[in-house]
Amino acid sequence: MSSSQTTTTDAPAAAAQGSHHWVLTLELPGRASMTQNGTYTPPAGTTRYDAFQTLRQHVTADHPEMARATTMFFALEPNQL
Repeated sequence: MSSSQTTTTDAPAAAAQGSHHWVLTLELPGRASMTQNGTYTPPAGTTRYDAFQTLRQHVTADHPEMARATTMFFALEPNQL
């Protein structure tokens, strides 16, 4: 006998999220590393570099000890499948 289950989640609607999903990993070699992610809607005309700088500043504002960290990974992709 087999059974089937359907799982639903209460994820926010895409409209309640940003237009892009981002992931940023920072590392202080030999001391600490961190990865954060979220959604972001850049203003019109924003470059990828501008978005990176904005998101890095956002992360380091909450974690000032990581201000001098090395960026190990950064991804910024449209937030749609």
